[in-house]
Amino acid sequence: MKCLVVGHLVQDIIVKGSGIEYRIGGGAYYSAMALSGFCRVEILTSVGEDFPGKWLEELEASGIRLHVISSRNSTSYRLRYLDRDNRELTLLSVAERITDIPHRGYDIIILNPVAGEITPETVALAKKRGDFVVADVQGFTRSPHPGRLKLTGVDGGIFNGLKVLHADVSEAQLVRNLNPDKIEVLLVSRGADVGQAYLRGRKYTYTPARVAVEESTGAGDVFLASFSLFYNDCSFIQALKRAAAFTALFLQRRIFDFPMDEVNEMAMEVDVKPAR
Repeated sequence: MKCLVVGHLVQDIIVKGSGIEYRIGGGAYYSAMALSGFCRVEILTSVGEDFPGKWLEELEASGIRLHVISSRNSTSYRLRYLDRDNRELTLLSVAERITDIPHRGYDIIILNPVAGEITPETVALAKKRGDFVVADVQGFTRSPHPGRLKLTGVDGGIFNGLKVLHADVSEAQLVRNLNPDKIEVLLVSRGADVGQAYLRGRKYTYTPARVAVEESTGAGDVFLASFSLFYNDCSFIQALKRAAAFTALFLQRRIFDFPMDEVNEMAMEVDVKPAR
């Protein structure tokens, strides 16, 4: 299986109390890493010369192929954590937009922007490039202008026809004309609380497995990628249970190479049922 993940790789500056950490981030990074143990993964991104070469080398060493659009700047965010689940984001710089999608027979295409780098036209092109196209709402609702994070509305019509769309509950409220009947699977997460999932318009609820979590960065990206992977091979409910379990294990350990036996065992703790 061959998967393409589209979106900016990000230089994240993490501020927790008096500590500062620099590390690679962005939805494309977390989605690609979640998939890397299961299929051939390629990332289409844009970075500048200021992006640490070591981070790109580590991705390639893990078997991920990179398609890089050169840019004057890389996308960079400062993330100041107020507590475990709340953070204050500041966009410091932005790389080039991504306006083309390779035509290379990908089994799954994941659109996971962080700062408006994927346009509605690129979404439409992706639908022409593959039958299994999924997206995360987050980066479509973020302003591409540097400064304190600003959220903007987006027309949900651009997502019609997608295989899977993910948003957290606050992001979903920013999508105008969002119609679950026109998206095969719509996932609306609420962190550790009960989330919603729609299969061709039919509503379900799911209760994630409970684990100790110190940091939630990347949760939605891992959830989207793992659900898409599992849904490609198994039923909607089984994929939802496995994806929720996979995400919980990632949050608990902040690694991706745990055995599938553990995923399947934790998946039994995930409750999925039709909504009344």
